[in-house]
Amino acid sequence: MTATNHNSRCTIYGIKHCDTMKKAFAWCAAHDVAYDFHDYKKQGVPREKLVAWCKLVGWKSLLNTKGTTWRRLDPEPVITAQGQAVALMLEHTSLIRRPVVETTDGRVLVGFDPTLFDSFVR
Repeated sequence: MTATNHNSRCTIYGIKHCDTMKKAFAWCAAHDVAYDFHDYKKQGVPREKLVAWCKLVGWKSLLNTKGTTWRRLDPEPVITAQGQAVALMLEHTSLIRRPVVETTDGRVLVGFDPTLFDSFVR
């Protein structure tokens, strides 16, 4: 967690040792943004949470098809529906893009971009 922000807290979902996550954590620390961290690897992600995120941002935004986990799948899956994507992300949490940031009012941001972070969490 970081120092208390003058606005509301958010929850950052991801994998602790991911380089993109480290950038997000550093950005939050530098901007005094308070957050709770939820580690996909250690805590998993409930199916209901993935489905809710898919409704907000779309499953294609959540599914990481560019990482090493995707490339190691054999055979490479063909995903054509949200249910397939959710099942795959539940089985392989590294396939969920990161970070996923969720505000207390239910807004969701996927990925790290300093400009978007600034307008989203502050």
